[in-house]
Amino acid sequence: MDWAVEADGLRCVLNKRAVLDGLDLRIGAGQFVGVFGANGAGKTTLLRTLLGLQPLQDGRLRLLGRDGVALRTQVGYVSQSDPLGADGFLRVRSYVATAWQGERWGLGLGTSAQRAQAVDAALHAVEATDLAERGMDALSGGQRQRVRIAQAVVNPVRMLLLDEPLSNLDPQAQQRVLQTARRLCTEQGITVLMTAHDINPLLPHMDRVLYLAGGKGRLGPVDAVVNGPALTALYGMPMAVARDAGYVFIHPAGGFMPEQAAHCGHDHGHDHSHTPDEANT
Repeated sequence: MDWAVEADGLRCVLNKRAVLDGLDLRIGAGQFVGVFGANGAGKTTLLRTLLGLQPLQDGRLRLLGRDGVALRTQVGYVSQSDPLGADGFLRVRSYVATAWQGERWGLGLGTSAQRAQAVDAALHAVEATDLAERGMDALSGGQRQRVRIAQAVVNPVRMLLLDEPLSNLDPQAQQRVLQTARRLCTEQGITVLMTAHDINPLLPHMDRVLYLAGGKGRLGPVDAVVNGPALTALYGMPMAVARDAGYVFIHPAGGFMPEQAAHCGHDHGHDHSHTPDEANT
């Protein structure tokens, strides 16, 4: 298998605390991976590490077939924070164009025709062509998130990192964002990592689940990761997985805690077993 991410023993320290501590990963090219864990488990830190924004204290990282993060220009990123600031006055088309052929905002290189073609292709990929002439400040939350994804893929990226893109969206808008991410995997072969607090909406779409806790992680098909023994080993404490009316609730074996109770999922019967399990401790 071609690996998009090969990581061995990743260690990242923030404020003198090891957020990631000996994390091993193997993520296949073109896979959609949902990344879960309690607050502070290292979800955002992992994405920033893959982007080269968070230095490693230890470990080896191979990204898109090359050591380190030298191919960062081939990685698209949608951050968790989305303040409607100076970009609010821009039309959608102009907003997407600002990221063309550059790591920073600007008009990039090349001809205006090439830029327009790239923007049109990105908007088409996220089903937002009809929004091209609208102002960013006139979009709904779900529309804005899809346009932000278009900006992230306006260049020919091979990996897309989405940090909590479903936050504060209604279920219908969440599904549009998830369908967009799934389509980018299927049609363009882009590897997608998406962090989230609620596993529910992602189950019909993702190929793998990565659960982070205590600096470690476990990666594999949903049924191989979201079960009592696997999560007990990961958390270092007795964990249980309860199923009710198709929903999955993850909680300490002695009862629910608010933080863990938030990580629940709905099993839609999606087949997650078409490639081998990769379990990492």
